Amino acid sequence: MTQFRAALVQTTASRSVEANIAAVEALVREAAAAGAHYVQTPENTNIMEHNGDRLFAALTDEASDPTLARLRAVAAELGIWLHIGSLAIKVAEAKAANRAFVIAPDGSVAARYDKIHLFDVDLVGGESYRESNRIRPGAESVTVDLPWGRLGLAICYDLRFPQLFRALAREAGADILSVPAAFTQQTGEAHWHVLLRARAIENGAWVFAAAQSGLHENGRSTYGHSLIIDPWGRIVAEAADGPGIAIADIDLGRVAEARGRIPALQHDRPFTAAPASPVELKAAP
Repeated sequence: MTQFRAALVQTTASRSVEANIAAVEALVREAAAAGAHYVQTPENTNIMEHNGDRLFAALTDEASDPTLARLRAVAAELGIWLHIGSLAIKVAEAKAANRAFVIAPDGSVAARYDKIHLFDVDLVGGESYRESNRIRPGAESVTVDLPWGRLGLAICYDLRFPQLFRALAREAGADILSVPAAFTQQTGEAHWHVLLRARAIENGAWVFAAAQSGLHENGRSTYGHSLIIDPWGRIVAEAADGPGIAIADIDLGRVAEARGRIPALQHDRPFTAAPASPVELKAAP
């Protein structure tokens, strides 16, 4: 069985964990009612907060996290694969993990992934982000087997590091690459569509990318445009602005078709990066 229906949940997360749980649960239920077998939520599903004191006052460890507990129960009730794009999970006194969870239809945790690449950026116009101040980076790539194929996990800023997706597809055999995100409005307008399509084309894989969208309570604006992209780089579903869902029927047979037409995963070759050689200039005769 290689065919299933996938849905992406797009939210505008706030500072309130309780409000975010209610909002995302309603959209997950909407997706399941529309026939989705796999549902993905965005990065920062449980909270969008940049103030460190307020953030850590709201966080718990994984065992006590209310969003994880509620969404595990929802997945079991609905009998779906529920991919929580990421939760901020407290792992030390002043450090959190930006952690994705894939929940099986029985409510068990099938996979966890901690975001590897952290968003430490100064943007034009004064926007500045230092994710490393409060987030502990992950160190391992992760895949998980779904009933239809293999899913490779990534989160947001990971999108800009194609070597991760190459490893997920080539070494780990992922048919689907996931990039739940909270892209800023500025960077999303410039790069979101082109980078996601490139990751699909380079690896001949489906790409699922649920996103945060809109103006958040903490003042941050996110780009939205949750996307489902086929292995040939075609956009097959895209969410409108604001909260909602994007949904599409997926045929993983297109993975073999795309990789057969452009077998680039078989053509990687080792090489060394040599230093630039000095150029000898000769006098004109």
